[in-house]
Amino acid sequence: MSTFHYVADGRPIGLTAPSGIDRAAHHRLDEAWLAAAWSHPSTRVFVVSGGQVLVDDTPDGGTGLVMTPAFEAPVTETHRYFLGTDEAGVSYFALQKDALPGRIDQSARPAGLREAGLLLSPRDAALMAHAVALENWQRLHRFCSRCGERTTIAAAGHVRRCPACGAEHYPRTDPAVIMLVTDAEDRALLGRQVHWPEGRFSTLAGFVEPGESIEQAVVREVQEEAGVTVGEVEYVASQPWPFPSSLMLGFMARATSPEITVDGEELHEARWFSREELSAAFESGDVLPPYGISIASHLVEMWYGKPLPKPGTAV
Repeated sequence: MSTFHYVADGRPIGLTAPSGIDRAAHHRLDEAWLAAAWSHPSTRVFVVSGGQVLVDDTPDGGTGLVMTPAFEAPVTETHRYFLGTDEAGVSYFALQKDALPGRIDQSARPAGLREAGLLLSPRDAALMAHAVALENWQRLHRFCSRCGERTTIAAAGHVRRCPACGAEHYPRTDPAVIMLVTDAEDRALLGRQVHWPEGRFSTLAGFVEPGESIEQAVVREVQEEAGVTVGEVEYVASQPWPFPSSLMLGFMARATSPEITVDGEELHEARWFSREELSAAFESGDVLPPYGISIASHLVEMWYGKPLPKPGTAV
């Protein structure tokens, strides 16, 4: 398996840029250290609820997480998650609440990771991705899968323990493959999922199954969804994808035959595009590019040779 090292046009793949945050996992079981960090005046806290946080415009024209000192944060007894520290020694926590707090100035707005991920700084995007993934796991795994007893939160939000049978449960990450397939004519295979709007095309993707290598998953998913046989598979890069709990593993793959037969369940349609055809489709608006935050856009750009157009702009 070959490996690419790629950053498109100087832009790192979404949610993968160096964040400057040390997750400092060795502190998660140190209750005295956590208590001291929580009470420190430099500590910053934000609330996560239903996959959303509050964001606000910054003086430099950007967008940032709405964070407060710990003493101004909403009260919570258990759902307080330690996310790490930065190079200046500032500690960061997320609080899971049933609703986002209101703001007196009314300037902040709720946002999910798809909206905010490309607007936030690498530090804020990494903090939000971490918090959103923990919140989702916490909400869906309140009971022990071994005995059914309600579990308790430990390790600053990164473990759930069962008081009945002693089992420990950890946040899950589901590996998924996402791949740009090309054929002998160097055309790219793009598909439209059944629930996507008309014209939205992207790379194929799917989850890795038990007992399967990631390369085998690429071959199987392309065959199942599009009926295309794949030979060579090359790894590109990975991307955290907490929607709600995946790790996207990006690949380039080469088809051994061009025949397409969509499954009708995952894909509504799939097409081969030359660069000229895709450029014309972008220009006319017949094809919408993949969402910018996804590694899919970078896989397509590797083949396309330049950044993809933004919605509403010419190529």
